[in-house]
Amino acid sequence: MSTFGDGFDKAVQKAFTRPTPKSVGAQMRYLVKQYRGTKAVAQTLRISQRTVERYVKDQIKKPRPDLAGRLEPGVKRRWQPQIRAEAREKAASTGGIVVDTRARLGYVAPVGSTDEDGVRYLTVALPSRHAARLVEAQEQGAGDDRLREIAVEALKETYLQDGGRRAGSLEEVHFTDIEHLEFDL
Repeated sequence: MSTFGDGFDKAVQKAFTRPTPKSVGAQMRYLVKQYRGTKAVAQTLRISQRTVERYVKDQIKKPRPDLAGRLEPGVKRRWQPQIRAEAREKAASTGGIVVDTRARLGYVAPVGSTDEDGVRYLTVALPSRHAARLVEAQEQGAGDDRLREIAVEALKETYLQDGGRRAGSLEEVHFTDIEHLEFDL
């Protein structure tokens, strides 16, 4: 499950100005237009070229569950690329990202300090420099582990260390048992 990547994609999708195509035929036609042909769509969705053509002509109206699971995310990933780019640029340059989560957050600190990890509810506005790192990593195809690392570093600096005003000697932050994670741009 790609918690961080999917959460970030959902935040970007909130900026869309038009809804994605609903019917399977409309989704296939959109992908054929984006990929400039049925062959590329067939390879991407792991179905035959003839099957793609039948969906485009509305000869098939209901996809198998496994295909439906690949089709809609495929459309959403390519939908309104200019709007998507503007939302990411805004987050990276001026707006930042708000992280809303319920997860276990703890840290390793020097002896004598409290380093108990516990489930916390957090809504933290991450500055644009952290948002820029997240945006850049996701655009380069970083995996969920790398996105988690960047988010944890941002939470450490912004929430736990309060921008350098406290807890300066934290060594390692743990962000596990994520029950809820949502991003907002």
